[in-house]
Amino acid sequence: MNGIKRHWPRIAVTLIPLIFALLHAVGVLQLSVLQRLDDIIYDTRLRATMPKSMDERIVIVDIDEKSLASVGRWPWGRNKLADLVNKLFTEHKIAILGVDVVFAEPDDSSGLQQLKELAKSELSDQPVFLAKLQDLSPRLDYDGVFASVLAGKPIVLGYFFTNDPQGRSSGVLPSPVFLEEALAGRTLEAPEWTAYGSNISSLAAAAPMAGHFNSFTDPDGVVRSVPLVAHYKNAYFESLSLAMFRAIVGMPRITPSYSKETFLPKAFQGVDKMLLVQGDKTLGIPVDRRGGALIPFRGAGNAQGGSFQYVSAADVLQNRIATGKLKDKIVLLGTTALGLFDMRVTPVGEAYPGVETHANMLSALLDGHVLVKPDYAMGYELVVLVISGLVLAIGLPLLSALRAVILSTGVLVCLLLMNIWPYLGYGLVLPLAGALAMTVTAFALNMSYGYFVESRSKRDLANLFGTYVPPELVDEMVQDPDSYSMKAMNREMTVMFCDMRGFTNMSEAMEPLQLQQMLTGVFSRLTSVIRANRGTIDKYMGDCVMAFWGAPVESEDHAQLAVKASIEILQVVREINQEHHLAGLPQIGIGIGINTGSMCVGDMGSDIRRSYTVIGDAVNLGSRLESLSKVYGVDIVASEITKKNTTGIIWQELDKVRVKGKEQAVKIWSPLSNDVQISSSLSDEVKLWTQFLKMYRSQLWDQADVALLNVSRLSPNKFLYRLYAERVASMRYLPYDSEWDGATNFETK
Repeated sequence: MNGIKRHWPRIAVTLIPLIFALLHAVGVLQLSVLQRLDDIIYDTRLRATMPKSMDERIVIVDIDEKSLASVGRWPWGRNKLADLVNKLFTEHKIAILGVDVVFAEPDDSSGLQQLKELAKSELSDQPVFLAKLQDLSPRLDYDGVFASVLAGKPIVLGYFFTNDPQGRSSGVLPSPVFLEEALAGRTLEAPEWTAYGSNISSLAAAAPMAGHFNSFTDPDGVVRSVPLVAHYKNAYFESLSLAMFRAIVGMPRITPSYSKETFLPKAFQGVDKMLLVQGDKTLGIPVDRRGGALIPFRGAGNAQGGSFQYVSAADVLQNRIATGKLKDKIVLLGTTALGLFDMRVTPVGEAYPGVETHANMLSALLDGHVLVKPDYAMGYELVVLVISGLVLAIGLPLLSALRAVILSTGVLVCLLLMNIWPYLGYGLVLPLAGALAMTVTAFALNMSYGYFVESRSKRDLANLFGTYVPPELVDEMVQDPDSYSMKAMNREMTVMFCDMRGFTNMSEAMEPLQLQQMLTGVFSRLTSVIRANRGTIDKYMGDCVMAFWGAPVESEDHAQLAVKASIEILQVVREINQEHHLAGLPQIGIGIGINTGSMCVGDMGSDIRRSYTVIGDAVNLGSRLESLSKVYGVDIVASEITKKNTTGIIWQELDKVRVKGKEQAVKIWSPLSNDVQISSSLSDEVKLWTQFLKMYRSQLWDQADVALLNVSRLSPNKFLYRLYAERVASMRYLPYDSEWDGATNFETK
C-alpha cells in the first residue's frame, strides 16, 4: 500500500490510456484508429486461420469472361439461362441452385413483343402470320421458358435491397421469414431498407424461394460480414446463403432468439441467434446485434484460390463438363467478369467475387462454424480493459524496467490467448485493439514517466549519496527516491571508528608519495569491506575511517553488519601485513570502536560543501571506545548495546568504563569469534574470565588472583590479562570501597 501511495503520480499517468480505451469501448469517444486496428487484427487473424482447402460440396458456375466471349455479352437471353439451368438439373443432377443474379426486367430479346404489336396492327389480317405467331409464342416467350424450367426445382433466386430516396422498387419480394411481431418488443438492429430490386413476377412465382445478396461494407470499404436477415417495412427477409441452407436442411422456420439476461428490459435484450425450428428439432445460428455474421473466408478468391470448384457457364452450355462431375453438388450461379461489377474488397482480396462470399457463408452454415461478434462483446471488452489496465497501472510503477517488460508482455500474451481461444473454438470475434493499444501505451507512458521524471530524481539521489554509500544501496534507494533525503533525523544506528595505529611513526619514516600510496591502498580495501556489509562511509580523518550503518537505507541488523565488517577488517589487515612484510614495508595495526544508539543523521555540511554524517552522544562514545582499544590491548571494542543487538558472535567482556563526559558506566566487549562452534579451550577461557570479573568487581582480590591465574594459563600472552594483573596488584592495598561499581574511569578522550 505504501508503494502505491508513493507512486500515485505514475499510476495516474498509466491509467490515462485505460480511460480513453473505456470511453471508446462504450462508444462515448469513437477513436477511428482503434476501429481500424481492430479491423487489421481481425483481417490478419482471419488470413492466418483460413483452412485454404476446397469445399467439395459447393460448386460455382461462373459467368466469366470466357462465357461472355463464347455465348455473348450480358444480359443473356433467358432461353440460354433456361438451357443452362436445365442442363444443370437434368444432365448433371445437381442438388440445389442458388442464383446470384437478379432478373428485375422482362426479357424482350426474342422479338416476341414486336411480333405481337404487328399482329395487332399491320398484319392483323394475315391468318398465316397469326397462326405462326401463336405457334412460336411459347418458344419466343423467354421469360415463360425460363419460368417453366425453374418451376418445381430446388432453386433459390437472388435479389437486393437498397435505400432509394424515392423508394422505387421493382419485381416481387419473396415471403418474409418473420414479422416484427416476432420480436415481442425486443431489439434487432438489422439494416432497414426503403426499396428493393427483385425478380419479375413470372419468375418469382415459378421459384418462390429467394434470398437477398446484400452485404455490410465497413467504413474502410471492406466487406467482412453479411446480414443474415434484412428489415423492410414490418418484415424480415433472409439472405441468399441462409435461404439455400434452409432449403438444404428441409425448410425449417426461422425464429429470433435473445440473450437470457432477464434483469434487462426487453428493449435492451438483443438478438443473439436465429433459431431454425423443424418439429422438435432446433438449430441455433449465432448472429450479432444487427442480425449478421462475419464471412469465414476459406481462402483467396477466384478459381485459383482453391476454396471452391469453379465451372465456366460456357462449358456447361457447350457440354464440356464430364457427366457426374456436378452430381449432388450445391451450385451457385454468379459472375467473376469484371465488366459485370460483382467484385468486392474483402480481407482476403481486393477483387473478390461476390458469389464466393455467399459460398463461404453457406459453407460455414453447413459446418456449423459461423463467425460472429456476440452481443456481450462490449461487456467482455470492459472487463478485460479494467482488469488488465489496473494490473498494469499498479504493477508497472512498482517494478524494475525488466520486470515491467515481462509484466507487459505477459498481459499482451494473456489478451491474445483470451481472444484467439474463443475465436478458434467457438467462432466468437471479440474486440482486441483497445486492450492491446492500452497495454502498449500504458507501458510506454510508464517507462517514459520513469525515465524523464523519476529517473531524474534517481540520478540526483545517486549523485547525492553515491560517494557515501555502496552502489548496492544506491540501487535500492533509487527504487524509492522520495523516501531518502539529507534532512536531519534521529534514528537508532551503529557507528564505527577504525584507526590505524603507528601512523605517526610510519609518516616520519616514509616518503610522502609512498605514504599516500600505502594509505590509499589500505583505505580502499577497508572501504570495500565496509561497503560489502552495507555500511556508509562518513569520512576519512587522517589515519581513521568513520562509517555507520542504518542510514540512509534503514537496516534492522545494523549492529550485526558493523561487527561483521570489523571482524573482516581484521582479516584484511592481516593480509595487508603479509604483503607489507614481503615488500619490506612497515606493519600496521588497527583499533576499532563500535557503538549502537540513537544518532542524528543528515547533511551537517555547509552551502559550499555537503557532509552526510552522524552526530550525538552515541557517536562520541563510539570514538571513545576506539581509543580504549589500545588501553585493553584488543583490536575491537564495542558497547554492550551493540553486543545485545548481534547474534552468532562469541564475546568477551573487557570492563565497565565511565568515559569523559559520561556519568553512567557502560560495559565494553570485544568479539572473539563469529563462529558459534568455538573450541572447548576458548569456551573455558570465557567462563573463567567471567568468574574473574565477578571476583574483581566484588573486590575479592585473592579469589580474583586465582581466577586470573587460571585464565592466563590459557592465553599467557594476552595483554588484557596482564593489564588486570597489574590492577589487582595495585588495588588490593586499597581499603574496601562499598560505593565502587566496578567501573574504570577515563578522564581523557
